[in-house]
Amino acid sequence: MGLYVETRIRAGMDELWERSQDPAQHQRWDLRFTSIGYLPRAEGEPQRFRYATRVLPFLSVDGTGISAGERHRADGTRVSALRFASEHPVSLLAEGSGYWRYVPDVDGIRFLTGYDYRPRWGRFGALADRLVLRPLMGWATAWSFDRLRLWCERGTTPGRALARAIGESALRALLSVATLLYAPLPIALFVLAAALLSPPLPGTPAARRCLRTPPGRTPARAPRLLSTLEPS
Repeated sequence: MGLYVETRIRAGMDELWERSQDPAQHQRWDLRFTSIGYLPRAEGEPQRFRYATRVLPFLSVDGTGISAGERHRADGTRVSALRFASEHPVSLLAEGSGYWRYVPDVDGIRFLTGYDYRPRWGRFGALADRLVLRPLMGWATAWSFDRLRLWCERGTTPGRALARAIGESALRALLSVATLLYAPLPIALFVLAAALLSPPLPGTPAARRCLRTPPGRTPARAPRLLSTLEPS
């Protein structure tokens, strides 16, 4: 899997499962999606879904997917897997697959994901993906995971977490501009460096709090569940 993100969440397994598997709750904290909805299915079949992402105020990119989960495993872990695809003409992402793992330990639950996708548009798409989309997707996944953590651990709703992030970023920007305009250059440079490099406040989501490579740098392997899903 090309992208990997992991965080540790101190919450109950059922609570974390519901907030990540229920579409109405999932779309509240995950920056990658504006809406997620399940499609009708027969009992015993994998769950198909439709998703949309607003990329501009007047433009949304949609797609479809198929997912399955295992809630009761012998080792106490849980896992879900999915395949997804988009036929939207402006979507750089053509198709992909991924998984989520829920691994309990003495200090909470290791909540992690691995996923990858195939970009379209040939060489131009491959370059745009490497320079823009893939770094953005990795950051958005990590930031969203930390927002979910704050929701589960502190009760900070996703909307309030986003407002805090916007407010803190705006305050740092205003402080930087004010010092550059009115303070001596050494002080202005110090304040600017502090604004750019200091970590966000504890109650503000931050992608940097998540792991972006598997522990020990061992390659992450997709669960066997993924191989049971047909392309979406």
